[in-house]
Amino acid sequence: MEKHLILLVLAVLVVPLALSAQGSQEKAETPTLTVYAYDSFVSEWGPGPLVIPEFEEQTGISVNLVSAGNGGELLSRVELEKHNPRADVVIGIPHELLHETLQSQLFVPYKPQAMQDIPEFLHFDPTHTLVPFNYGNFAFVYDSQQVQHPPQSLDDLLDPKWNRSIILMDPRTSSVGMGLLEWTIAVYGDRYLEWWEDVKPNVLTIADGWSSGYGLFTQGEAPLVISYTTSPVYHLLYEESDRFKSIVFPAGNMAVIEGAGIVASSPHQEEARKFIEYLLTDAQRDIAVANIMYPVNQTTELPEVFQAIPHVQKNLTLDADRINSEREQWLREWVEVMSR
Repeated sequence: MEKHLILLVLAVLVVPLALSAQGSQEKAETPTLTVYAYDSFVSEWGPGPLVIPEFEEQTGISVNLVSAGNGGELLSRVELEKHNPRADVVIGIPHELLHETLQSQLFVPYKPQAMQDIPEFLHFDPTHTLVPFNYGNFAFVYDSQQVQHPPQSLDDLLDPKWNRSIILMDPRTSSVGMGLLEWTIAVYGDRYLEWWEDVKPNVLTIADGWSSGYGLFTQGEAPLVISYTTSPVYHLLYEESDRFKSIVFPAGNMAVIEGAGIVASSPHQEEARKFIEYLLTDAQRDIAVANIMYPVNQTTELPEVFQAIPHVQKNLTLDADRINSEREQWLREWVEVMSR
């Protein structure tokens, strides 16, 4: 009797310990993904706070979302940490940095199943080291209260009637500014500097970044600004205003594609792949609405306001290797022309 009582007591003590150990093991088996993203993705008005909780709920995988700069800064941070890696996934490396990304050898190729639902022109990396998750087109946006007949080409912007009417961005400090510089190269080739020389009298100012330049535009400082075709969606969604309109040029608009990749040193490769798949499927609508950009997955249903803006007739891009080899020369030549 006494022996049975002792065994019963031991059983009562051991079972909770076993359950506790099992719980600790299950907790340890649930990894936390560290995801680096650009600042606006992580911000309270960005897509991060919308899409991360849903992924965590769907998969049981925790996500540590980290704001790690913009564009090239994301890649630079992963390079700086290569001897002490922290990120598992990086979101927001632009397609124009593909060459640098591949050379770094910091990311592992992965082709998601969702790539079959993404248009071919967005497949900018044949190795799938970077996969597209978000894209847009640069465009000039105009104030319809000041402009009745907007320009229909880059050539039209050279008309003297636009004297001191255009706000641009510095390509050295702004991705939108760099987008316009590449756009002129895509259209004019070796003669692109002639456009920049001729447009100077029509430029009111060259802002250091998109936010400051677009802010001047919405404040009425000038009737034209370089931005995105989707910029009016913001005003339609959040201000219920159709005052500002974007222009699609028949000759084409420059495309900008943002990519995501899995860090090769990540110990959570399977979970990172699940995140990439989610990014290209269930997360697409929220990303598009929060970023005011287009989803890459063509099966995504968007709010009707996206139908209210003009759709690009021709997507223009430049080869990533050419951008890598000639970017610094383009910038030097641009500075020389614009400073004289």
